[in-house]
Amino acid sequence: MKRLRLRTRSDLGTGGFGLHPSRNKGAGLEFAAYRAYEPGDEPRRIDWKLFARSDKFFVREAEQESPVSVWILIDASASMGQADRARPDWSRLDAAKLMALCIAELAQQQGDRFGWMSLQEAALSLAEPRSGRAQMDRLQIDFARLVAAGTFPDAATLAPLWERIGAHDLVLFLSDCFDERGIALIERLAKAGREVLCVQMLTVEERDFPFDGGYRFLDPESGEALIGDGKALRDSFFARFAAARAALAERLDAAGIRHATHVLDEPVDLPLRAFFGRGGAAE
Repeated sequence: MKRLRLRTRSDLGTGGFGLHPSRNKGAGLEFAAYRAYEPGDEPRRIDWKLFARSDKFFVREAEQESPVSVWILIDASASMGQADRARPDWSRLDAAKLMALCIAELAQQQGDRFGWMSLQEAALSLAEPRSGRAQMDRLQIDFARLVAAGTFPDAATLAPLWERIGAHDLVLFLSDCFDERGIALIERLAKAGREVLCVQMLTVEERDFPFDGGYRFLDPESGEALIGDGKALRDSFFARFAAARAALAERLDAAGIRHATHVLDEPVDLPLRAFFGRGGAAE
């Protein structure tokens, strides 16, 4: 985490990445205001002279350089609850939550604002971007309650999203990317000038297809089932899955959306290093 820095696209026309400028309040250079001390604030930012006069702890906030807020869009539809038989307690949604917490921690370290939206059928749970330890605590509480269920939200449910995400905001989309409505959503955001990063969350069994013998494969959202022999289906599955992933990559590239893939047996920081590490390159 210490080697990563949240970055946004340079507007210099090079297509490169660099640390974004900002206008957030934090440990910058120009004094902005005082605020009450919160657990997690650095003691060196306490104004001890003011404490001596008021007998209360206040932190000096200063203007940093960045107007960029980070939005974490997390798919919470039923398919995100899928896990591997070898590790049934570690689902796509669990990995996405941990990745989102890492992004929030990066924003916290840099004094940037972060917010999130949980995307679920008939329910768009959101928190406006803010900075501070209280925001991180709220994120952890919200995610502890979040359970994968239902389908991806429809256009009516997503309507508040368009009023919240600003022109200079950075958007991170965490999803299995199997729902057309999710891909259409981030394509529309990118077309509207938002910078979008996408991580496709996959299970180990989707990558390796280790099935041998008779199985019943069930779609958790539609309820549709496929009964077949795993070994007989393997070659067809690999071919069709590779074609689907290639088509997805082509769409995201065409929309200017940087993207990476996370498989549940991989370190959760791999996509973050691709996006935010020095010299890293996503797919």
